[in-house]
Amino acid sequence: MSERFYLYDDTEQTKTRFVSFMGENQRFDLVVIKTDRHFGKCLVLDIQSGRFAIIGSDDLEEPGYLEHAYNINEEDAQELCEFLEEEVLS
Repeated sequence: MSERFYLYDDTEQTKTRFVSFMGENQRFDLVVIKTDRHFGKCLVLDIQSGRFAIIGSDDLEEPGYLEHAYNINEEDAQELCEFLEEEVLS
């Protein structure tokens, strides 16, 4: 077998938050990972769906971003957006 070629192999400290909250239509079970790696953006994992996205405040302004990233409807995306704006990205 040939030698493995790494593009990068870094280790860094992160701040990880596990949070669950109930929206109007669904429960959100999230893991929010803050790191310096993604230019101040957070890695937000939805435990129930297995979907994740790298999210910053600029992404929340992008129409349809959360709907597409997490495969959720507009109402649920609005609740998630409000949570992220108030609790995570502030």
